[in-house]
Amino acid sequence: MAGEVAAAELIGVKHLSSAEAAAEEEKLRLLREAVHALPVSAVKDLWSIGACVRCIFRLFGLHELMCSHPSLSISKWCDILEDVMRKKDGEFNEQSHQERSRETNFCKICLGILQFLYYDDTGTLLKKYSADDFAVVISELVKQQYQQIDSFSLEVSLPSVVTENDQAVWLYMKNKYRHELWFQEKAECQFISTKDIFKLLVINPLQRLLGVKSTQSSFRVRLTYSHSDALTRDDVQEGNGGNKRRKTDKAGFTGDLKTTGESVTPHVESFDSNIVDGDGLTKVCPKEAQDLSCNNLMAKLDKIGKPCSLAIHCCRSSTYIGGRYLKYSRNVSQTRWVIDDERMGEASVEEIIGGAILPIFQGDNYKFHAAGREDIDVRMLGTGRPFLVEIQNARQVPSEALIKEIEKKINSLESQYVRVKNLRAVGSQGWDLMREGEAEKQKQYAALVWISRPVSDEDLQTISSLKELKVAQKTPIRVLHRRSPLEREKIIHWMQVERVSGSSQYLLLHLCTQAGTYIKEFVHGDFGRTQPSIGSILGCRTEILQLDVTDVKMDCFQEE
Repeated sequence: MAGEVAAAELIGVKHLSSAEAAAEEEKLRLLREAVHALPVSAVKDLWSIGACVRCIFRLFGLHELMCSHPSLSISKWCDILEDVMRKKDGEFNEQSHQERSRETNFCKICLGILQFLYYDDTGTLLKKYSADDFAVVISELVKQQYQQIDSFSLEVSLPSVVTENDQAVWLYMKNKYRHELWFQEKAECQFISTKDIFKLLVINPLQRLLGVKSTQSSFRVRLTYSHSDALTRDDVQEGNGGNKRRKTDKAGFTGDLKTTGESVTPHVESFDSNIVDGDGLTKVCPKEAQDLSCNNLMAKLDKIGKPCSLAIHCCRSSTYIGGRYLKYSRNVSQTRWVIDDERMGEASVEEIIGGAILPIFQGDNYKFHAAGREDIDVRMLGTGRPFLVEIQNARQVPSEALIKEIEKKINSLESQYVRVKNLRAVGSQGWDLMREGEAEKQKQYAALVWISRPVSDEDLQTISSLKELKVAQKTPIRVLHRRSPLEREKIIHWMQVERVSGSSQYLLLHLCTQAGTYIKEFVHGDFGRTQPSIGSILGCRTEILQLDVTDVKMDCFQEE
């Protein structure tokens, strides 16, 4: 019964079943045994230089025991350490109580990170007493912003000074205790960095609270610790050829250095926790940290007098929705088109589709990608044009019901400018589907053409007989201001011609061409810049009045 009470008090739980209490009591027994094996002199030494109890435990390789008790507060860890040390050394109690006041401040080695002591984004100093308590902060933020996640990846970024402190303390311990048996047998091969033990402490409680596993995931939780004092030192080191830093985006998820008018956010990874080569550590350790005396170590650790600041960001990798769109208006551009602050057209395909998708997925932004484009005055008919919408940081996970809701929403719009079909959620492989055969794809068109003389049966026969016609096209005059002045060879695979009833000078031209062919210029010749053209073939002036795309021959996003 006494064991059950002791276990319940230590883990902060009022009621435990007998089996649970027995399991906890066994864990605590193993913990006390491990602590009992620690050298008292080395523990005193670490506590005297300002190490927190978690740093002391990790420096002696007790990280597995620490991680098996995520609900234990730092004060409980202190109680266990003091109780065992006092039994081994009667003088330990008085000295430890004097030094224990440091726990109300912050650890000189991890800068409060393993104490879960930090400044939030408002500048308020916060302290969480256990790994469980800290994990609650993260899980509440995730649940507040994201309704659905199926896994997560935890990313942690620490200022370089924490890595330097780890290295300096390890070198100090190795220099002082390398000849002692306990160091040779255990500490040297089991040392673990601040960053690694932090992740081990937080991962399991976070998995339990979120109800999903931590793995390589499209959903990332990013914890960025920074320190104003450390930034100045990082800048000096970089100027002297020190660690290269990498820029981060708004949420800190990319790889290099981002500089704003106010601050610089460093992204410096901790050193390998498996390093046991003192010479290797010396090579990456700052010169001043290589003086291994206690006074110099304490002088180094005393340079920074406050904990780190913590920014927590959550982000999901881009979600892709693919499909095909049809455009029925001759006054709707594919993407938003503005000239001299004046909008061209009534709307755009991009805004109609993206504007319907973004609020449903609750993303930050979207990007629209299509397999080619048609002019604003050209309709997109037939099977439609393949497209992808990339939703950035979506809070909703795609589902079949959600996709159907989006398709219904777009196709029910009153304007009826645009419709979509074959919508589906795709991964980043959607890009491969779009690119596959893009250069070789064929397109079919229907064009209403006027010619300067009556259409004859011979004209119809001449045009329809042409197969695999090679055409040389210089960059059209109408796009020369934004395209390179090049000559391109394209192929007209086949053409068919219909008369238009009621008029002798109009014809309906159906044609299949290689992707990238300028159809309008192929009809009228563009002042001789396209050869041959319908005009040169018929030997008369020709003009295109209307143009529709009737098919984009690509395999992606077809009917299943």
